[in-house]
Amino acid sequence: MAQFAYRARKRTGEIVEGMLDVVDRPAALLQIQKLGLFPVAVTATKGGAAVAVRKENGQGQAIVLPPALQKIFQRKPKPKMEELARFTQQLANLLHCGMPLVSALNSMSSISTKGIPSSVAKQLRQDVVEGKSLSAAMAKQPEIFTDLYINMVRAGEQSGALEEVLRRLSAHYERFAEVRTKFISALIYPAMVMGVGVVIIFFFMTFMLPKFMEIFTGMNVELPAATQFLVKSSNFFSSWWWLMLLGAFTLILLFNRYKASVSGRRTLDRVSLKAPVLGPVVRLNLFGQFCRTLATLLRNGVPVLNALKITEQVIPNVMIKEAIAITREEVTDGKTIAQPLAKSGLFPQLMIDLLKIGEETGDVPGSLENLADTYESELAIGLRVMTNLIEPVMIVCIAIFVGFLLYCVLGAMFAITSNIDMQK
Repeated sequence: MAQFAYRARKRTGEIVEGMLDVVDRPAALLQIQKLGLFPVAVTATKGGAAVAVRKENGQGQAIVLPPALQKIFQRKPKPKMEELARFTQQLANLLHCGMPLVSALNSMSSISTKGIPSSVAKQLRQDVVEGKSLSAAMAKQPEIFTDLYINMVRAGEQSGALEEVLRRLSAHYERFAEVRTKFISALIYPAMVMGVGVVIIFFFMTFMLPKFMEIFTGMNVELPAATQFLVKSSNFFSSWWWLMLLGAFTLILLFNRYKASVSGRRTLDRVSLKAPVLGPVVRLNLFGQFCRTLATLLRNGVPVLNALKITEQVIPNVMIKEAIAITREEVTDGKTIAQPLAKSGLFPQLMIDLLKIGEETGDVPGSLENLADTYESELAIGLRVMTNLIEPVMIVCIAIFVGFLLYCVLGAMFAITSNIDMQK
């Protein structure tokens, strides 16, 4: 794709300017004519720096945006898995009804699909009309269609089973969306309880406790050590709350920066695999993703090396990525998939054994699908166990804090009562 800046004249005689992403100059001229404009000048740009995105204001003048802002406004939102599954299912249904691909894409441009604008289907239709394959047209929109999606569509075109592949793709994304929803749902309740608890504690320590402690401090009574500690903590909260918020914000920024680094990402991914409560859930989720993705690709005719490369890109954990990369290199040298995976020490023995059986029987996708079903079922159980473990821990922590507050307040009251009795 190349970028062309153009100046064109409207039917009213007004001059307008803009920029197009097309294959060559004739395609740019054709696109300008489709817009109902008469081209005056069409020139190629370098990296989009020559001409920025232009938008007419009310006086017919052009508002020029810088290239950096141009990228932001032109960026398409990345669809969710369930939205991509719905889009794929609709296209498969239209093809099942006997529609040609161009007609199906034309209908898709008028069907409302949440998360995927109609311009996506319009652009796919235009590219297919110009002679491109559907997979090549999708490759021009990487913010919508992943490598997994494009390679599976390409395999479906080559095998003549595009409709079946689209249905498998839809089912694949629906499964992934369901697993992700379960994972998020399991963490929502603990996160909400923790968030509400932090807000209540902060509000109590900053605003409520200082007013309450004025009653005790005004009586000139020596308070217990625990109560004095609570009073000093409350004074610090009320005086330096802004500094604590700034510190928390700074820690979050530093953590995100560390997470974005190569060493930080590797360390965090290694810890997440070995964490006491979270680790088993993370491992089950990663193993399920690996098996489901690789099985889907191999089932639809994608070569094993390409399938491993795409699976490596899909998996978010660096440690698993490196193991898959080593596996891909050794498979190139003639080894099986199971051997290098076993040497990594990251994958369970069950996966290695079933992969060996699948390679011996010639049904690796079937073995991977059985493994994916197993890990997804175990993941659902693991999420429930993790939630059941987190909830009582949080309740105990809140109970300890509330008990400490009661101890401090009651201790102050007992000190005051004892002082009154002594004065009598």
